[in-house]
Amino acid sequence: MRIFDGIKSDFRRRYPFYKSDFINLKDGKVVSATFYLFFACLANAIAFGSLSELLTEGEIGVIEMLLATAVGGIFYALLSAQPIILLGGTGPIVIFTSLLFGVCREYNINFISVYGWCGVWTGIILIIFAITNVSNLMRFFSRFTDDIFAALVSIIFIFEAIKNLTKGFFQINILFDGIFLSVLLAIGTFVISFFLKNIKFFSNGLSHWMNILSDFGPTIAIVSMTLVAFMLDTGSLERPNIPNTLDSTTSGRYWLVNFSEVPDWIKLISIVPAFFAAILLYLDQNITSHIINEGEIPLVKGHGYHLDLMLVGCMTLAFSFFGLPWIVAATVHSVNHLRSLSLEKGDSKTSFIVVIETRVSAFFIHLAMGVVLFLLSWIELIPMSVLFGLFIYMGVVSLQGNLFFVRALSLFFPFMGRFYSLGENKVSKKGRNQFTIIQVLCFSLLWLVKSSVLGILFPIFIATCVPIRMFLSLFIKKSDLTLLDDYKY
Repeated sequence: MRIFDGIKSDFRRRYPFYKSDFINLKDGKVVSATFYLFFACLANAIAFGSLSELLTEGEIGVIEMLLATAVGGIFYALLSAQPIILLGGTGPIVIFTSLLFGVCREYNINFISVYGWCGVWTGIILIIFAITNVSNLMRFFSRFTDDIFAALVSIIFIFEAIKNLTKGFFQINILFDGIFLSVLLAIGTFVISFFLKNIKFFSNGLSHWMNILSDFGPTIAIVSMTLVAFMLDTGSLERPNIPNTLDSTTSGRYWLVNFSEVPDWIKLISIVPAFFAAILLYLDQNITSHIINEGEIPLVKGHGYHLDLMLVGCMTLAFSFFGLPWIVAATVHSVNHLRSLSLEKGDSKTSFIVVIETRVSAFFIHLAMGVVLFLLSWIELIPMSVLFGLFIYMGVVSLQGNLFFVRALSLFFPFMGRFYSLGENKVSKKGRNQFTIIQVLCFSLLWLVKSSVLGILFPIFIATCVPIRMFLSLFIKKSDLTLLDDYKY
């Protein structure tokens, strides 16, 4: 393919449906998905913004993350080929930023200027990737890698939420009643969300109202637990640390980055970490797109890997001039967005899933986040523990249907085998176990890398899952691999 061919092909494939993306709305699903994912994206921005603020000593914080998510999300919802994908900060990006900050601090270099230069180079590299059709390499990715990556991100959500909720148990100077209330609110948010999500299966003729409760379950849970906190809190609950106005950044610096505060050689050498950042963003974006487009829930309007990567590159480039965090496809949010827009049609014998492929929900989710920037004091009413409960819920829901996760559990709990897919039940036990054990080893390696000083190499280790998958054909029967995976090469 020649340069720009991928972007042109994406445009021709996807944009005949552009008008229908705004008008084909059904059954209140779009409204419920908008409310639910608004709180989810808000929680994501606050959590990763707070983490960034901690790891960069206030150079990049919540206000920057909220602004980047709102502006970037609106831009992406209107122009992307796959608006079901939701953008946001991610753990690997925050870790990369913290490593860059550590290097700058060690050598007494202005971090925000280096971050700006690194972001400019990263954006340029991503744009080059897009126009030279590098996303075509995603054809070598399969469910083997997709499921590992999706499970990793989901478990990070659950792990980080639980870690933040329980950290007070090991701090003597924190009031126990505050710890107890925080855990109670998180559990309440999770239980109400999970119960209401599944209540439609016990409808007994009240399916319409049960479906409404199911769709709005997370929203009901957040509002309910926030009211409980309002009634019971004595001032001991942790609240989001958000400035009251948009007048300045978290650190008080000017919004525009001063690129001249570092020597010329640093401006050039910034291309080295930028290359790793570009690989990370490329994989984050495209693996999430692959999960959405190649999963078991069918989409009919087509994909657009090249075009969407181009948009992420442009946003990374633009945001770097303001010292804003880089945002990319958020796997857990995108999977939950897809499921929230899914409808089950037909009867018990001929049921099938239909997805409302719309731009409306993504647009209003991020528009609401833009409005929040002018109502910052209201966001402080939502306790962090409620948001952590939502994180746990999203992580658990995202793991449902992850075939790798089910098979991994079945290695230790054989009764989980009843949740195998129809195809996996036809696979030999030896082949299934070999395939799963290799996935578990890859998952464990990725977890260790992302938690170590080698975190900057995290994207390289994700990419190595592809040749590892090719290697499996040497000792696992082809018939078993065909049933376990969708690899085509």
